[in-house]
Amino acid sequence: RVTAEAIWELKSQMLKKSGLLSLHRDGAGFANLGGLDAMKSFCLRAMRCQGHRDPLKRPRGVLLLGVPGTGKSQFAKALGHETGRPTLILDIGSLMGSLVGQTEQNIRQALRIADAMSPCILFLDEVEKALSGVNGAGDSGVSARLFGTFLTWLNDHESNVFVIATCNDISKLPPEFSRAERFDGVFFLDLPGPQQRLAIWNLYLEMFGLDREQKRPDDRDWTGAEIRSCCRLAALLDLPLTAAAQNVVPVAVTAAESVGRLRNWASGRCLNADAPGIYVHDQAPVAKPVRQVRRGNPSSN
Repeated sequence: RVTAEAIWELKSQMLKKSGLLSLHRDGAGFANLGGLDAMKSFCLRAMRCQGHRDPLKRPRGVLLLGVPGTGKSQFAKALGHETGRPTLILDIGSLMGSLVGQTEQNIRQALRIADAMSPCILFLDEVEKALSGVNGAGDSGVSARLFGTFLTWLNDHESNVFVIATCNDISKLPPEFSRAERFDGVFFLDLPGPQQRLAIWNLYLEMFGLDREQKRPDDRDWTGAEIRSCCRLAALLDLPLTAAAQNVVPVAVTAAESVGRLRNWASGRCLNADAPGIYVHDQAPVAKPVRQVRRGNPSSN
């Protein structure tokens, strides 16, 4: 008897043989992802719309820009579970070939596989790093030709493939990549607010079997990844959350300047992932690293 499990395994093996795409399979959905309510609602509504049968009305995808650790990659994988679609992971590095023309052939073959697998989700992680050579310097224009092929497919493909691309610095991408009609929206994932952090705490406290009533550390400017790290260390080392938090240094401290620039750039340019509408930075100060001042010995002066 032909079952869904058998078909899934067959497709997974075929993708592994090609070496161009990998198939993500995980039972984790939006229930394991706190916050990002506006982005969840937008994508679910677009992908469940009855107009998918008309190629002109099919959703194209979203570009996710955000602070590291805010759940961009986890969202892309959870969306496939929520919509019942397979999530294909495209690693640009795996497309690079040593022979002349091999890279261009690989990207065309990978996109043909994605079209054949539709309806599906095509996930590109850290896209600004994967396409860092699009200016043609150092690789005889191979990356530029690969990028051009992918741009043409983004604009012209009629298959029901929902593309999710994530990046931490959109300024490193050419402007034509994020223009209208290549993506349905560009979302900015900021540091989670108090309500989002509370939902993330409850999620990971339950996941790691920790006491919800215990005192929590000061989580201002923490990301979801840092909250998870604190809970995991508390369970691993058998420590209270406040003690485990001493081993966690938030990215808002280690990269305060970069986070501030990213927020300022996204303000007024991107959609808000947590609330409907355009993201507007409230100019709230990001935690700055504490500088230790070494005092000299008065007797030596």
